[in-house]
Parts: sequence; structure tokens; C-alpha cells
Amino acid sequence: MTRNDKLKIYDLLKKSSDCIYGFSSPTFPKETPNLIDDMETKAEASLADSLLEEISSSGKGGQAGADFDGKREKLDRLAKKIAACKRCRLCEGRTNTVPGMGVENPFVLVVGEGPGEQEDLSGLPFVGPAGQLLDKMLAAISLSRTTNCYIANIVKCRPPKNRIPLPEEADACISFLQAQIAVLKPKAILAAGSTAVKNLLRTSNGVIKLHGQILDFNGIPLMATYHPSALLHDPRNKRTAWEDLKIFREKLRQLNPEYEKQ
Repeated sequence: MTRNDKLKIYDLLKKSSDCIYGFSSPTFPKETPNLIDDMETKAEASLADSLLEEISSSGKGGQAGADFDGKREKLDRLAKKIAACKRCRLCEGRTNTVPGMGVENPFVLVVGEGPGEQEDLSGLPFVGPAGQLLDKMLAAISLSRTTNCYIANIVKCRPPKNRIPLPEEADACISFLQAQIAVLKPKAILAAGSTAVKNLLRTSNGVIKLHGQILDFNGIPLMATYHPSALLHDPRNKRTAWEDLKIFREKLRQLNPEYEKQ
């Protein structure tokens, strides 16, 4: 059930209550959307916490210190949970789940929309033409999936014909990403595309309105820019994306002046 569905049900119940008790209040109160958002956020956080507790308690004792506090082991367990997931109908058409890839102690987490055809076949994120462009974009600001980044998506299964994930599909999958963020503890996040920034920040605004700004995700600096696929379809936005990346690079330099030398 989407947020809009919940609002409609709330409004219907509110009107029914008003008719029964004789009050005239035809619509839900202004604070209701925020209340529903808060409830959904808490529910997602609770599910992510449950995932973290489960993967942590099932680990082998005494091995955590040598592997960035057991990050790789936890990520592997999360990947197994994702592979077995049947929370939404995207599981019915997948070849492979695509949990993510990169270093265990990333400076930057890159979040995209969802797997495409080549990603579904390989089980790895951003390996097609959009992935090649993403690698070039990251390299331009001294970032790489092999040295200082981790790459993940909002949904871990390919939507049919690469369509945008439905709200209920994103909602079903978001706790996996939240758990990954809690394990990885990135210093900054690059949201590639509107689907990524909308679901991370729980906003209706997309890249057109939010790009070029340093935003905040639970205390982590976040930059939204165009998805590489969008840039391949409309190269005119490449200049704008480059300006976004330069702003992001300056923020990264503030966080760690030495990051480009590592």
C-alpha cells in the first residue's frame, strides 16, 4: 500500500467519523502526511535494525576486528537475505539479485535506481553502458568502486523492462539499503537519479529541483545528480552533472583533504 493509498483511507475514515459525531472536518489535518511519513520511517528503521541484529548475532565470534568490524561478513549475510527475499513481485522475474559491490570501508556510497538487464544477468550493479559512464564520472572526482566507493541501488531486483520501481517495490526493499548504510558507514552519499534521492530523503522532489545542493541523510552529506542512464538518453545534461560533481568534490575535500591522494 502506497502513502497516497493510506492518505485516502485516512481521509475516508475521517469523513465517516465526522458524519457520525457531527463535526465538520472534510479533510485530514495538515500534520497527517508528516505523521504517516514518520510512522513509515520508523517502521523501515525497525526492519533495518532487525536485519542488522540478525546478521550480527549469526556471525562467528572473535573475527570482527580484522575486517573493519566484520563489515564484509555482515554484507555477505545481507546479500544472502536479499537473495532469498520475496517481499514484492520483482522477485518473480529476476535472474539474480543485485545487492551491491565495492569496498567495505567506503568514503562514498553511490545509490542508483535498480538493476538493468546486464546487472540482472551478472548480479553486479552498474556494469552496462550506464555503469561505464558512472565509472568515468566517479574517476573525474577521484572516486572508484575498487578503492573508495560502494555502489548499491534502491531496489535489488530488476524491474520489468527497466521501468521505474513502483513505490511499494521501493518500500519493500529500502530496509536492505538502510542496513547496508548502517554497516558501511559512508562519509558521503551520491544519489544517482530521482528514484534514489526521493526514496532516500522521503521527498517528492527529484533531481531537477535538488541537484547541485549538499543535502542531509541522517547526518551524512548527500548530493543528488542525474542518473548515468538519463545522461546517455540526453547528453545535454552532462554539463549540469559535471557541475554537480564539482560541488560534491569540494564537500569531499572538506571531509577529507587527503582523499584524492589515497
